[in-house]
Amino acid sequence: MKNGISYPIETPPEFGELIEIADGVMWLRQPLPFSLNHINCYLLRDNGGWTVLDTGLRTDDVKQHWKSIISTKLGGEPIRRVIATHLHPDHVGMAGWFTSRFNIELWMARAEFFLLRMLAADGPQDIRADAVAFYKRVGFSEERLDNYRMRFGSFGALIHPLPAGHRRLRDRQMVEIDGREWEVVVGRGHSPEHACLYSRDLKIMLAGDQVLPRITPNVSVHPTEPHADPLGEWLESCTTLPDRIADDVLVLPAHGLPFNGLHARLAYLVEHHREALVRVRVACREATTVPDVFPALFDREIGDSQFFMAAGECLAHINYLEARGYLRGEVDSEGLARYQSTDAEFDPAGVGGG
Repeated sequence: MKNGISYPIETPPEFGELIEIADGVMWLRQPLPFSLNHINCYLLRDNGGWTVLDTGLRTDDVKQHWKSIISTKLGGEPIRRVIATHLHPDHVGMAGWFTSRFNIELWMARAEFFLLRMLAADGPQDIRADAVAFYKRVGFSEERLDNYRMRFGSFGALIHPLPAGHRRLRDRQMVEIDGREWEVVVGRGHSPEHACLYSRDLKIMLAGDQVLPRITPNVSVHPTEPHADPLGEWLESCTTLPDRIADDVLVLPAHGLPFNGLHARLAYLVEHHREALVRVRVACREATTVPDVFPALFDREIGDSQFFMAAGECLAHINYLEARGYLRGEVDSEGLARYQSTDAEFDPAGVGGG
């Protein structure tokens, strides 16, 4: 056991293979073409069929894996529904394929579904001047702004066309799957209404990206809500989840290995961000741009491929501090924002409600 968590299953399934991790709960992995090279998906036995939870990206490899699993490993039983924990393409990339192929519903939280539809509908021609101005304030060079312009509208290519509607998941809703009750537990910060599922009977939490065992979920600010406080929402989720979910659950995350030690992991994540917020505030003793704060958060050089996510995560920490009066920002005549610590006394123990 390390940092209070342990891994009861040390070997993950190969791509396209299944491991039964609990009664009626199957674990599979789908490949991702990133440094994080996999996503965990789950199949839940469902009254003579199966529920899919999270789907992988829209790629030929992922589709072939799903076709093979469906035709050879599910005993000819149908797919009855697909559940998406949240809107990110590695979780919903194949959702539209499932809904159209099997004439089933997509279950997800309302805010996730409508933001997903909005992002999928944007094309390259839909880029807005205020979005470009947002990234200029954040500290993007002209070269990076051009890269953003070229990438804009590519979200839809990562996902199959979506259904027109969805079956809404709500916090504290009970979803019956194969005679068992699964409680919807909504977490915030990584995405607007991230839906985890919790079975008291099986002592299992299907956690998506809300809680990961070895990496911290990305918590970022985007042009869609420049003054958002996703870190505050995520820290609040981390401190309230232990009141709702028992510590003896087996956590089934979207990345990494299933683990025990949920409460210890949540406590570690809160402390990790407490320390990060202290470092950010120190880094802003003098007026400082977002990229100049990177060393306070990251222990590696941030290259072009990580710059977008790093900037969003850094701004989430800055927005948290600014919203509580610990930093203030000013935008210069060139449209670049700088942030400086205020004289307000900052107590890290208050972060996350601890």
